[in-house]
Amino acid sequence: MAEAKPRVLKTVLRRFTNLASLIHILQTKSITLLNPAAWDDKNDAHFMAEYKRKVDAQTVLALCFTQSQETYHHWRVFSGGPNGVCIDFLRSPLVKMFDNADGVTARYVSYKMLGDIKRGDRIDVVDLPFLKRAPYTDEMEYRAVYVSKNEDLDSLDLPFDLSWIKSITLSPWMPPVQKESVKQTLKSIPGCSDLKIVRSSLIENATWRKMAAEAADLGAQR
Repeated sequence: MAEAKPRVLKTVLRRFTNLASLIHILQTKSITLLNPAAWDDKNDAHFMAEYKRKVDAQTVLALCFTQSQETYHHWRVFSGGPNGVCIDFLRSPLVKMFDNADGVTARYVSYKMLGDIKRGDRIDVVDLPFLKRAPYTDEMEYRAVYVSKNEDLDSLDLPFDLSWIKSITLSPWMPPVQKESVKQTLKSIPGCSDLKIVRSSLIENATWRKMAAEAADLGAQR
């Protein structure tokens, strides 16, 4: 059996987040860029802070997406627990929105080996928000960054059309008994009745379990 690697999704960009953020997105019909100071990856947060200092900005906000298929890493790190969600946005209109938004730059993140830095590779200041260490490569991140040298903001809401949401996936740790209630609540938000909402089967998949039951006992045949 061939060993699988995360597949690059061609038509969607995924946002792993939580139910509170999802409800805000659906009710306000906006995507919110936030202060990266509290990010879990302190190297990443430091790069954003250095970028803010070097360009003498009052505000630097960001929002991260992935072009990767579902992985345990994404769920555990970015949406850990039963309240996690994954939003699949249609890539084309989302990218166009960021390209047209004042003060926003959106790019795919580049990943570098620590050895590259030690050997003296130079980093351009404008690249700081879009660089991460190589161990994060499988995140396949796409990042939108907002910069203002005049305004001091904690967040920035960018309006979008709900039709850009292809689907919503609920956390694999959400108890199945809660799934229908959560789906009904989300669909009751104006404009959301037709949303496709499913629960991830990443950690509990019937097809995968069936393969174990049907595994051939090759050792006994030798």
